[in-house]
Amino acid sequence: MGKRGTLLLLVLVLFSALVASVGAYEYEEEKSEQRTQGEKWFLLRQLHNVVKTDAGSMRMVKGGYRPDSFLHSPMHIGFISMEPNSLFIPQYLDSDLVIFVHHGEARVGHIYRDELAERSLKQGDVYTIPAGSAFYLENRNENQRLRIICSIGITSESMGWHAFQSFFIGGGIHPASILAGFDHTTLSTALNVSTAELKTFLTRQTSGPIVHLSGSHDTNIWTNFIAQECHKKLAHLKRIVNSAEEASPKEEESTWSLRKFLCTLLSRKGFVKRMNHEAPSSYNLYNRKPDFKNEYGWSKNVDESDYSPLQISGNGVYLVNLSSGSMMAPHVNPRAIEYGVVLKGTGRIQIVYPNGTLAMNARVQEGDVFWVPRYFPFCQIASTNGHFEFFGFTTSARRNHQQFLVGKNSLMQRLRGPEFAAAFGIGEKRLKRITNAQHEQVILPSSSPTPGDKAIYEF
Repeated sequence: MGKRGTLLLLVLVLFSALVASVGAYEYEEEKSEQRTQGEKWFLLRQLHNVVKTDAGSMRMVKGGYRPDSFLHSPMHIGFISMEPNSLFIPQYLDSDLVIFVHHGEARVGHIYRDELAERSLKQGDVYTIPAGSAFYLENRNENQRLRIICSIGITSESMGWHAFQSFFIGGGIHPASILAGFDHTTLSTALNVSTAELKTFLTRQTSGPIVHLSGSHDTNIWTNFIAQECHKKLAHLKRIVNSAEEASPKEEESTWSLRKFLCTLLSRKGFVKRMNHEAPSSYNLYNRKPDFKNEYGWSKNVDESDYSPLQISGNGVYLVNLSSGSMMAPHVNPRAIEYGVVLKGTGRIQIVYPNGTLAMNARVQEGDVFWVPRYFPFCQIASTNGHFEFFGFTTSARRNHQQFLVGKNSLMQRLRGPEFAAAFGIGEKRLKRITNAQHEQVILPSSSPTPGDKAIYEF
């Protein structure tokens, strides 16, 4: 009987251990599924090709409603890459555009108050182009590729297209010009040319939206156009403009003024005048002094009080650099949704749900895009093998006033008192000791993780 009892007890112990291990496995599996779901929602890793030619490309991670969630991301993030001596042909968008020159130099032309304004942009420059304003981008450098990161707002009008929409002014077969949509009989009458000549005119461009302007590639209509004398350019463009206006006589002229744009586009005689136009200049983020800096890193934030054109799009921009192993303290954005693009290094992004559970703890590297909904607590942690730098946009042009949850001058410091101690179920002395343990603020130093925290800090 004693042996039987001992055997029964052993079976019960083994069964209990098995149940516990299964329960622990299910719990870990559930946490893993939650983390995976969080990465699907908050990491925007699915790049879509918008434009792709031999001369360059534009790729985009889409915003909109996240699948299987209640979350809405109101912004697309675009990546434009242009080969040396290339042109992104004239177009206008149904969305506001904020561009950041990540690498190289560019020349941008767009309509501002019914005139063509041109600006030369260098690395670190920020520039805004309003929705409906015709513009073009040119990489005039002979040896350097141009890379631009841009925010593309999702408007109520563009939602129907499921993404932003480009309207190309110039074009042919690829891309099609907006002029091609008019009835050919009407358009040929307006241009006073034969339908045969009209057909040739509307089908010559086949190089795509980004074209080479270099003699080392096949000559195209944009190269020929630039080589024309000024009076020939103007005569040619006026015929295009008049045809568009006659083909749709009942429509009012758009605020971006197709006539003004085409009749001064690439006219080198008016270059100095256009450069001195009243249009805003660019804003260089790299030249700005850090808004916060300590030995563990720095951060820069630009809003409408620093650069008034951001009022147009309603966005802010920022740049953060964290030293090896350091952390941007857990904080909350009370005014805006935040988007980030990793420029250098590797790190981790942690995001917390409103119910206090971990939404995401993801490793990110150069080129990754993440976003954080308004009010969601989050932090960024640099890996221990180098600096971690990320640039991004916010959905408010007003000063954000980030609320830091921990560290010196944080919410924990300001709320310190009997009420806050009671909320944690501890005494005031203990709360004071905990809140005063961290002497740094905003960007915090690295620390040696305990064995239980190894997974959080290990890269």
